[in-house]
Amino acid sequence: MTNKLPGELTAPLVYADALSACFTRLGLERDEHSLAQVCVAGAARLSQCELSQLYLLDEVTGGLELIAQHLPQVPSLAVAPSHLELHHQQLLHYALNQGAVLSLEDVQRSCYDARFLPALATPWRALLSVPLFNRCERIVGVLVCARQQPAQLQAYATSLGQLGSFALNQLFVLRSMRPNGGAAPRCTQPLARAYGLIGTSAAMEQTCQLITKVLHTAYTVLLCGETGTGKEVVARAIHAGGPRGAKPFVVQNCAAFPEGLLESELFGYRKGAFTGAERNHAGLFDAAHGGTLLLDEIGDMPLSLQAKLLRVLQEGEVRPLGASAAHKVDVRIIAATHCDLNAMVEEGRFRADLYYRLAQFPITLPALRERDGDVQQLARHFTDKACAALERAPVDWSSSALDQLSSHGFPGNVRELKCLVERAVLLCDHSVILPEHLALPRTPALSATDDVTLRQRMERVERAFLLDCSHRNHGNRTRTARELGVARRTLLYRLARLNIPFGDAREKR
Repeated sequence: MTNKLPGELTAPLVYADALSACFTRLGLERDEHSLAQVCVAGAARLSQCELSQLYLLDEVTGGLELIAQHLPQVPSLAVAPSHLELHHQQLLHYALNQGAVLSLEDVQRSCYDARFLPALATPWRALLSVPLFNRCERIVGVLVCARQQPAQLQAYATSLGQLGSFALNQLFVLRSMRPNGGAAPRCTQPLARAYGLIGTSAAMEQTCQLITKVLHTAYTVLLCGETGTGKEVVARAIHAGGPRGAKPFVVQNCAAFPEGLLESELFGYRKGAFTGAERNHAGLFDAAHGGTLLLDEIGDMPLSLQAKLLRVLQEGEVRPLGASAAHKVDVRIIAATHCDLNAMVEEGRFRADLYYRLAQFPITLPALRERDGDVQQLARHFTDKACAALERAPVDWSSSALDQLSSHGFPGNVRELKCLVERAVLLCDHSVILPEHLALPRTPALSATDDVTLRQRMERVERAFLLDCSHRNHGNRTRTARELGVARRTLLYRLARLNIPFGDAREKR
């Protein structure tokens, strides 16, 4: 596909005037519905498309909600559901997962499912899908434009992306001005999805609250937790969400190199410092200047290097091997380990002074078995990612397969779950993952020696079932109660009883 530059658009000055007029109208609009309609009408007019749609990302469910549509032949939103089924979101989720524009000259010949578009007598041909961002540079929605004739729409991507992002941010401002405080997503909102994390369990909520506290500080963070709990993911979230987000994020596994190589890798060296040092080499502290350095598996760092690391933390300077003087570096250190560093200090295998400096702000990541209800959300997320990577249609989960996942202990935590889901997607020949696609043992029968009571086990099953049902209904409590065959107030009581956070999921009656 040949990409046109914005300057190659027909009559660029006329286009610029029209774009400026759209921004002006959006800035003056004070009604949420009218604001969204101005956005889609302007996008359709600017791109010369018959159809324009504006989708908002639901941070609780991860689904997309159609909030405005411009289609002169069919002016009502009734042509498409406000919440899309997951198997209709493949094309739209390209923009969400990749954070990139998708431009198709002929939708009919592409591999993407475009059933979310209104069905008209003349099929849709050209399509442009643009991710929209909030002030924290996080994706909050998607803008779609479509024509009924083949065309190249790539040239409109940048300007329409800015227009759509401005519209959604204006929408959040209007919602924040509501008497009840609105529901606009905030940069410091302690929700997992605000940091690119997945999960609504109480354990994850507590973790996100700690991230919020330390995000905009210069504190050194120590991430502890079992293998596979996502320590690097959290480290990246802390870096990306803080003031250093635009600077480098560098990762070094302290167990990956022997002592001599690790020292030169971290601190760098000067030409002639040792045999084979034929040039100056900048270390990772210099590479991460202004940004963040993650020292993974810090418990495996040799004692001799721990003293040099302590000086970096205390003085903010490094001295490369073979250098006669040290120089200043501005680096935030995040350390991660699955070891008990406190026990290692008592055994003399880790410096006490370094431990207390690293543990300025410790965060212990919960094991997956402690994150009630998060397994299913993570499984669905990894399923969508695997399907996109394999370029196949999305697949769903059978209830029995989800039950097996929920009852498994996952000693390998999120990493184990990810690998298990990717294998299941590959083995699944149809559209539903079944228990036989999972390499998991059958759930054993209850016995008197179990470490939980029967009531606790039943509540776990009920919690997983309610979360799955609410996911299918996109957080709509009225529809969820109707599907379960219970009164709405009964559902609300059970949700509160089981501590299921629905956040500010919207209801459509």
